[in-house]
Amino acid sequence: MSTLRLGLAQINTTVGDLRGNTNKIIRFIDEAKSLGVDLLTFPELAITGYPPEDLLLKPQFIKRNQEYLEEIIKHSSGIAVVVGFVDSDNDIYNAAAVICNKKLTGVYRKIHLPNYGVFDENRYFQPGIECPIFVLYNVGIGITICEDIWHEAGPATLQAYAGARLLVNISASPYHAGKGIFRERMLATRASDNVALVAYNNLLGGQDELVFDGNSLIINEKGELIARGKQFEEDFIVADLDVEPIFRTQLHGPRRRKETALLKRELGRVSKIEISNQHPAISKPPLPSRQIEKLDDIAEIYQALVLGIRDYVNKNGFKKAVIGLSGGIDSSLVAAITVDALGGDNVIGVSMPSRYSSPGSKSDARLLAKNLGIEFKVIPIEKAFSSYLQMLAASFKDTQPNVTEENIQARIRGNILFALSNKFGWLVLSCSNKSETATGYTTLYGDMAGGFAPLKDTPKTMVFELANYKNRQAGKEVISSSVLSKAPSAELKPDQKDIDTLPPYESLDIILKAYVEDDLSIDQIVAKGFDHEVVTKVARLVDRNEYKRRQAPPGIKITPRGFGKDRRLPITNRFKD
Repeated sequence: MSTLRLGLAQINTTVGDLRGNTNKIIRFIDEAKSLGVDLLTFPELAITGYPPEDLLLKPQFIKRNQEYLEEIIKHSSGIAVVVGFVDSDNDIYNAAAVICNKKLTGVYRKIHLPNYGVFDENRYFQPGIECPIFVLYNVGIGITICEDIWHEAGPATLQAYAGARLLVNISASPYHAGKGIFRERMLATRASDNVALVAYNNLLGGQDELVFDGNSLIINEKGELIARGKQFEEDFIVADLDVEPIFRTQLHGPRRRKETALLKRELGRVSKIEISNQHPAISKPPLPSRQIEKLDDIAEIYQALVLGIRDYVNKNGFKKAVIGLSGGIDSSLVAAITVDALGGDNVIGVSMPSRYSSPGSKSDARLLAKNLGIEFKVIPIEKAFSSYLQMLAASFKDTQPNVTEENIQARIRGNILFALSNKFGWLVLSCSNKSETATGYTTLYGDMAGGFAPLKDTPKTMVFELANYKNRQAGKEVISSSVLSKAPSAELKPDQKDIDTLPPYESLDIILKAYVEDDLSIDQIVAKGFDHEVVTKVARLVDRNEYKRRQAPPGIKITPRGFGKDRRLPITNRFKD
């Protein structure tokens, strides 16, 4: 047999929902059978969800995940299935079960455990050591898990040189801007270098601050794309793979023969496990053609934010979200994205004007709510602010107003939003962006307060790009031109502008990327053409506000290095650049 019908079930799992994840897996198995799929794959740790973190330290969690695997096995008659689960044998392993005809035919255990950035797998798992090839209808198939295929001379290469013609990688690779292009290039290189088909099944969904973008891929032995999964949506990719040309291509590759000889000792680690050699005599229905257009860079980021909000709200049992609408660009963007995620009926906007709120900002907030079709409340804070000032007058005697009075206003607003949250069960979405979070230009327990911070990893300049994208997508001004054109301001004192405190965002965001994401020194950043005093000020602001970031709500990671799991610096820290 030279043709294999492969299915990639790109599913959205929920961490810890073993029952729900298993039900979804079984539904896709049933659908795959109806389409005549020979081999069906699911993402990494599909039964448990990814990343399960310290749930992995609970023995009952490990046991239950294996019980659900047994249930999945019972539904595997007439089809081969690869599903991610937690294996155990005196320790635990990130593993892929290979099942067929109601039997567990073998297990692959992840060899390369990532322990950088957001990953912490060495904390939990023992690495595997074996690289089996699974043989289905005389086709050799190499199974690997996520990080394994990123290694150039890793287990996938050994499997290919030992005879695997199809390399299947089940993955939970989180999104950040630009990663999809890099990932696709890497997979194409693995396919062409190893002269094998590569099938990459990536997880879909939001999990706390991580978003998994799907974007699964099937690539032929020449490095050419055969099929692509949808981005930021569940999908079921089915393709007929012709493995016959692979052998012919291998015959024409003298380099492969030489490298096989060099790998002779390593190839001893590769065993062969028979899944099934008798193909069921069933007719296969024709497959519909599919054409998936890849999103452009800014559309990718927007959809990542939509998915991150939707899954955080839904998976944590909320129905509605409440947002403080200042009339500024950040809250306008958060509201627009949240409506796309949840629908207008599930979003409440609250305007909380003070004595310093401009008429334009108040009208912009009202217009935005109208454009989005959301419930709009106006709760002025003047009475509460005046009461605070009166209450503190004796304590503040002989002092001049400063940032303290500004922060009181922000904290009153945070208090109001959480009162509404307590009363009605709405999730508070804060609107601070990455530029503000990095420099501490945000009030602890004030505008930072929230259950989730969608823009936590979104720089201010990108906020403007996303707002303009939303308007282009809608074909009208959802976010009005007055919001897009006004100078950013917290409006906590007369004539206040962000630029009074911070460098222009066009410069600030470049400096922040260099200092926070790239770990460049002050001197290295200055060498790029920035003023030494400005760079030093920005670095000082970043360093001194780590304590604030530790108390911020989780937010959606969309840059290569976000605050939180990615960047872990001590609060008590005397090192200065």
